[in-house]
Amino acid sequence: MIMKLETERLILRKFEETDVERMFLLDSNPEVMKYIGVPVLTEQSESLAVIRMIQKQYQENGIGRLAVIEKETGLLIGWSGLKLLTEEINGYKNILDLGYRYLPEFWGKGYALEAAKASLELGFNDMKADVIYAHAHSGNEGSNHILKKLGFEKTGEFTEPDGICNWYELRREKYLP
Repeated sequence: MIMKLETERLILRKFEETDVERMFLLDSNPEVMKYIGVPVLTEQSESLAVIRMIQKQYQENGIGRLAVIEKETGLLIGWSGLKLLTEEINGYKNILDLGYRYLPEFWGKGYALEAAKASLELGFNDMKADVIYAHAHSGNEGSNHILKKLGFEKTGEFTEPDGICNWYELRREKYLP
């Protein structure tokens, strides 16, 4: 499976252990983690464990979230991409899920949309997916806005310990021209 994508301003590539410092900036930021439903990480070693878990997903599932690198600076600014949900969520299992997370200083620049489009093209064109799913906390206006802008349809809601999440679906025929 192709695990490096390039857009006008971004490179999406597999996570490496050397990404741990930038990943920790993301995982330890309360603003970033506000709607995620997991505690803010306090040790860099916890971020290394997250990277290793993602690397394991590459091996086991052939897909996983990708590090997003800003071409201009060479900095890891967040992550984006598809992952195979192997544990049930909202009654679904073994489905492709689009997700993303960025450092706040890179919010509002169109990076999430740009990277997500590249991931959707990978999912629909290379992986031949019929449907790609996503979910976002109902209070996370930015994330919900991005999903709608990408063409995702809200098809339901489910409750997580930290609140209500919106459930989205994007069908191949709605995404591809």
